[in-house]
Amino acid sequence: MPKHEKNDVELFRTWTLPPAATMGSAVRSKGILQELQSRLPAASKKSLVLDGSDIILAMPVREKAAFNAAAVVLAKAMEDVENLPVIPREIQDILTIKAGERHRWLADGRLPSAGTRTVRLNGRARRITFHVFDPKVVEDLLDRGTVDQWREEDAEAKAENRRKAAYKAKLTRSLKEARKAKGAAQEESDEPAPALRGWEDFDVDGLLR
Repeated sequence: MPKHEKNDVELFRTWTLPPAATMGSAVRSKGILQELQSRLPAASKKSLVLDGSDIILAMPVREKAAFNAAAVVLAKAMEDVENLPVIPREIQDILTIKAGERHRWLADGRLPSAGTRTVRLNGRARRITFHVFDPKVVEDLLDRGTVDQWREEDAEAKAENRRKAAYKAKLTRSLKEARKAKGAAQEESDEPAPALRGWEDFDVDGLLR
């Protein structure tokens, strides 16, 4: 509900973002502000600002019609503000995770995507597409401390992979050494037997008869 209506100089209206919408994140609060600004006409965007957890619309009295129109749009948007999708930089701040962790958990299915969004970068023709997340899922992950559990699982998996890699390397070395030893033995068996010197004289003496 609005807290302020107007004073002698400007028209004001303020909405307070509920904790369920921000989840304690200043980054999320700023993201919500930008989402609300995107729903206003270009001329009215800069009239909407964020002050702590308050969204404030302030315009000159002479722009009363534009103010009223913007207030209607914002009032409707605020009714569903808690359900606004969470974008990547917001979920990283809320859950205190790194981009690499977000990518990894998204790829292996632990972090479910709520779909994708495509936006155009400010002042550029290039568009980017990224995954967004259900705020209820994010809140549940936050409340249950799931991120800590995932990190433990990742650490255990990493240690197991290191053990497997070390065993494989040891096995490879053993096989290589075995092949080398077998090759050396084969070379020795292929060498001709040494000639016996004096054999003819021994035979002439009739000792073999």
